[in-house]
Amino acid sequence: MIVSMLPHLAAATPPGGSEIFFSEFFGTAILIMFGAGTCATNNLLKSKGMGGGWLMINFGWGLAVYMGVYAAWKTGGHLNPAVTIAKAVWHAINPDVTLNGPALAEGGIPVTAGNIAIYCIAQFAGAFVGAVIAWACYKLQFDQKMDDPRMKLYCFATAPEVKSGPWNVVTEAIGTFALIAFVMVSGGTPTQVGPLAVALCIVVIGIALGGPTGYAINPARDLAPRVAYAILPMKGGKSDAQWSYAWVPIVGPIIGAVLAVLAVLAVGMAV
Repeated sequence: MIVSMLPHLAAATPPGGSEIFFSEFFGTAILIMFGAGTCATNNLLKSKGMGGGWLMINFGWGLAVYMGVYAAWKTGGHLNPAVTIAKAVWHAINPDVTLNGPALAEGGIPVTAGNIAIYCIAQFAGAFVGAVIAWACYKLQFDQKMDDPRMKLYCFATAPEVKSGPWNVVTEAIGTFALIAFVMVSGGTPTQVGPLAVALCIVVIGIALGGPTGYAINPARDLAPRVAYAILPMKGGKSDAQWSYAWVPIVGPIIGAVLAVLAVLAVGMAV
């Protein structure tokens, strides 16, 4: 969906199942490795970047998306089940839509239940591996005892500043709506900056809309690293994984993605 903004990157023939899996797996692993690594730099004791601030985190995640999208160019650089679900909804309304952008005759990946499952499984698996890589890089820092051990969790997963399930869902839905709507309407710009534009969109979503919940806007980005956090050893102690909140970064982004597709198509702005 994102790399479809750059037609010259489209594959000549559609990728097979294993290519789809490893494209999304590798791209999502890169996304989380750099994104979680940015949070670790900011959050952890004995990190040279500790206290870098919210803007550093915003730009780190934006650039992480930029890197991951380019890595997953074969499959359209979804890296996010909400993006994949948005494509499925779009296809249900317009059968010409493919998962990676090009028409079927030009290498498009058909929107089937099997392909959607491969995308999503690969995204969750890649996010888990990316989180483990970030943990390995900062192993000694994660082993430090912290006054607030939740700061270790926040390297992996999101949490609200004010916990309220329904309103936290609204925040996540709005952030994801902004992302999906932007991608759907911006692909026809003459500059064709593609993933860079999406990266900057991620940055501004974080700056403008990320304060209440930490802007997961991606079920795989939150759930898989949360699982990794729950099982990875940390000598200095750690908080619980806050499983009571884990549903919000799944439900909110899916709602936002579906609403974005319906809204953009309703006003005829999709590229």
